[in-house]
Amino acid sequence: MVFPSRDHARKTLQKLAGLLPPESQVKPQIIVLSGTVTPYRNDTDRELSFRQESNFYYLTGCSIPSSFALLTASSITSDPVITLFIPDAHPADLMWSIPPPTIPEARETHNVSNILHIESFTSSFVSALTAEPDALVHTLPQTAQFPALPPLFAGAAHSSSPVDAYLLSALHRARLTKSDAEVQRIRRANEISSRAHEVVMRVLGAGVRAAPLLAPTSRDSEMPRHRHPVLPGEWLIEREAEAEAIFVASCRREGAVHQAYLPIVAASTRAATLHYCCNDREFAWGPLSTHDRANYVEFAHATLGSRQLLPQVLLIDAGCEWDNYASDITRTMPVGNGGKFTPEARAIYELVLEMQTASLKALKPELHWDAVQLLCHRILVRGFQKLGIFRAEAEEAAILASGISSAFFPHGVGHSLGLDVHDVPSASKPIPNPTIVRDDTGLGHEKFYEYLRLRLPLEVGMVVTVEPGIYFHQYLLAGVRNSKFIDYDVLSRYEPVGGVRIEDVVLITLNGAENLTKVRSDVDWVEGVCSGKL
Repeated sequence: MVFPSRDHARKTLQKLAGLLPPESQVKPQIIVLSGTVTPYRNDTDRELSFRQESNFYYLTGCSIPSSFALLTASSITSDPVITLFIPDAHPADLMWSIPPPTIPEARETHNVSNILHIESFTSSFVSALTAEPDALVHTLPQTAQFPALPPLFAGAAHSSSPVDAYLLSALHRARLTKSDAEVQRIRRANEISSRAHEVVMRVLGAGVRAAPLLAPTSRDSEMPRHRHPVLPGEWLIEREAEAEAIFVASCRREGAVHQAYLPIVAASTRAATLHYCCNDREFAWGPLSTHDRANYVEFAHATLGSRQLLPQVLLIDAGCEWDNYASDITRTMPVGNGGKFTPEARAIYELVLEMQTASLKALKPELHWDAVQLLCHRILVRGFQKLGIFRAEAEEAAILASGISSAFFPHGVGHSLGLDVHDVPSASKPIPNPTIVRDDTGLGHEKFYEYLRLRLPLEVGMVVTVEPGIYFHQYLLAGVRNSKFIDYDVLSRYEPVGGVRIEDVVLITLNGAENLTKVRSDVDWVEGVCSGKL
């Protein structure tokens, strides 16, 4: 599908009209954007991975490095003319890298008005100013956050007084709701990432089935010379890095070039760290007892005669991009214990799943996201009282008013998603925010909302994540160690779980919401796959 650049440009101008002062709305409008330049490793000429700047891509659909764009509109309500400037291929560069497309080739794949080489940018910009001398020229803020404007832009624009106060806000507001073409790309990214999560689970399950037959792996220094390197079909997972590698490999195998963010692959109590991305630790292991040796088949990845994999969770928060559009999925899976959760881990997992299921059922247009956040805290409090972590005799309202549940669920229940995984922050959590109008009655504690990345009523076309979690992090628990609401003997049984998060990507529709994430999260299925029985 050809990228709908013209539709996005019209939508951006509409949002721009709502931001400009009245005297500026009647003027012609010019937008100047720079694309990303291929980055290089420090002090070398070796290229790093290229990914186009999101706003540039939104208005052009162009992933060609070092490109520029010029959008002109005779009025705020007229159709803009989009001119894309791409590099010419130079013979000296061809032996080092793949050349950019020719102009005829680029015209076949880009939904813009005209395509020229970048050498034509200055003359084209001067011509646009000459034709519309009173035009208002818009740029993105000139900070390190965005690519630098063309070198000759400043001199050519000296008489036009470019402004950077409106364009980013207009783009963020336009990007907050997604077109059908954008949803298709997000859907594809989530399908690929869903399969990658399942692949990791199935490799874990294969390890459970293979436990009695394990031989030394390729990282053992004593590996016999005659043994071939371990092939993908023989891979097992004993470290966070191996789970990450299998996830990324599965995405790359399906054509997804980039991850939408650094994967979070956290085993054992490290799952309590929200943005853990070291991914460099082994799973938790313990000595193999005599009784364990007799039941050797029950222990996944048991190294011959020496140790067993301890029961623990593996939290993977990861998602690829498809055509620059993100996915963001979290699954928490059992490791050790024959691929089954411990009773404590299962109880926490089921509670998080209850929080997510209730949230998904509640989603609909005009529902304020704060209400979903509060719903999750209510379910957490009731669940903790049933488990005995919170004292059953305490009043639910009093526990909510104390804010203590934020020590176990400190983050927001989700965020906007699109070209960026934490998409359009200035639009999804505006300052000031007139949508937040409430008193404190029955709404819990302000801590519940401190880290929300989305604080708006939902709209048709929004794509959001729904990602409740429960964590037992020593730093967070330190602040509630003297709470009258907590039974600390019971809490101590659950702290080794570390953390559980379940995250899906959801499209807001006219009648509710559509879950775009395809990998299942029900307990029986997750345990069945991770134990190798499904």
